[in-house]
Amino acid sequence: MAPIFEFGNPVNVPLIGAACISLYIVGGIFYRLFLGPLRSIPGPLLWRLTNLPRVYHILKGDIHVKVRELHTKYGPVLRLTPYEVEHAILRRQLSHGFSDKSMREQESLIKGYVELLIQRLHENAQNGAARLNMRDWYNWTTFDVIGDLGFGRPFGCLEGTGYHPWVKLITETFRESSAFQSLAHLGLRPVVKYIYRLGLMGKNKENLNLVSETLQERIKLGKERPDLIEGLIKKKDELGIDFGTLVSNANLLIIAGSETTATLLSGATYLLTMNPDKLAKVSEEVRSTFGSDQEITLTSVSQLPYMLACLNESLRQYPPVTSDLPRVTPKGGSTILGTFIPEGTVVSVFQWAVNYDPRFWKNPLKFAPERWLDDPEYKDDQQDAMQPFSTGPRNCIGRNLAYAEMRLILAKILYNFDMSIDDDSRDWTVDQRSFSVWEKPELNIHLTPVTKKSG
Repeated sequence: MAPIFEFGNPVNVPLIGAACISLYIVGGIFYRLFLGPLRSIPGPLLWRLTNLPRVYHILKGDIHVKVRELHTKYGPVLRLTPYEVEHAILRRQLSHGFSDKSMREQESLIKGYVELLIQRLHENAQNGAARLNMRDWYNWTTFDVIGDLGFGRPFGCLEGTGYHPWVKLITETFRESSAFQSLAHLGLRPVVKYIYRLGLMGKNKENLNLVSETLQERIKLGKERPDLIEGLIKKKDELGIDFGTLVSNANLLIIAGSETTATLLSGATYLLTMNPDKLAKVSEEVRSTFGSDQEITLTSVSQLPYMLACLNESLRQYPPVTSDLPRVTPKGGSTILGTFIPEGTVVSVFQWAVNYDPRFWKNPLKFAPERWLDDPEYKDDQQDAMQPFSTGPRNCIGRNLAYAEMRLILAKILYNFDMSIDDDSRDWTVDQRSFSVWEKPELNIHLTPVTKKSG
């Protein structure tokens, strides 16, 4: 092949190509560091240049820990990637199922499963005490509740005292999703979509198939019931909601209504048993408030301010969702904590990092329910920094259900049992990995039935 000539001199095409690529890369780096709209926002050099560090920690399962370390070093506004600084119609149709009115209508159903939980725990403690993995018992309970509330039937976990395959699949799905989200962070979103269309995301596909089958069975019931997706089913034709959209929303309901609630209850049980003085105080509150197990209802548990404080403190120290919840700044940009963020920038909050930030909390490593009860020692705590259900128009629609379930389950257990933690679970939170939700090891707790006073 004849060489290319310019002004009589040969031109090395590969060399020019390499030079152009190098210039593009160097130019991109220069722009991100010195000219880009986010140039003034602090963060580690490598994180400001490439998504690779973030992807590494997502795959490792410790992104929540790393972000907390970076906030400690760089402050409350942090640049995590070159471009990132830390649907209404459907929501309206779903909102009725999560209203206070619906919670009251669903009380007998929820209470039935909680009473079955207590019955099963007593059966295991017939000889005066039992060592039980409470992680599993909480998962079985919340999964059965969401099955009946959302799909018209339980999954049989409490009845058979065992895992429905779906429960384990949820955690595996999150781990698989984290891997593919990492590809998206590297700019390979089209590749991820292609892989998904080919059906190569096996756990996600298996999970959605189960959702689809269960949802079809719910629709075939052909009768109205005060459950969580009745509004969507009734309006699907009128609003033009296709079956795929129904499946996506049903999948979110299962995850948000079971996994996160069970996780918080596990966290609260761990923190209380590791702080026996707090456990004794909340147990006394429950047992002195109610004269019988039957008096404990979704309404009456609102009389337990210390228990609510314990749950809020557990949400602070062990938030069920550890990943960020991204948003995009509006047209014209936005000022966040005194820092102007240009429009179109992805911004997010890692709740776990915020919840341990000493700028917002006094003694953040200390389990102190009193900080939620106007204790003067914690008067400077910025409680609105904790938003485990997010905030604004896209906050978690299931907040009412979560609090109702958590308060009822914990109150029933505290009324019926004394709890202590097994030695092999004392380091339960140490080195737990997270893939949006926690990978929780066994939580072994000793339960001893409470001897009720006669008369």
